[in-house]
Amino acid sequence: MESPKILKRHAALLDEMAQTLGIDLEEAAIRGDLRIDDISEAVLRCTGCPDPRHCRHWLQDHTEGATATPDYCSNAALFQQLRQTSEIKKD
Repeated sequence: MESPKILKRHAALLDEMAQTLGIDLEEAAIRGDLRIDDISEAVLRCTGCPDPRHCRHWLQDHTEGATATPDYCSNAALFQQLRQTSEIKKD
């Protein structure tokens, strides 16, 4: 199991990536589009990233937002699904 410090670091990266993509994880959970277990699993996937510093730099380069994650993001499919679900519900 990962240390609390590592889990917190990756939880913050996950949340920041979501915000960069225009996704509100809390709102998605409230709407029922995302379970708390899904968030936990996403954080654990994030801890498997071989270079979280690269992710941090990518996020700093995309402070104005982005439409997709970097190619190496282990949560790319989850974020894409959440964006699509959010767009469908807006229509």
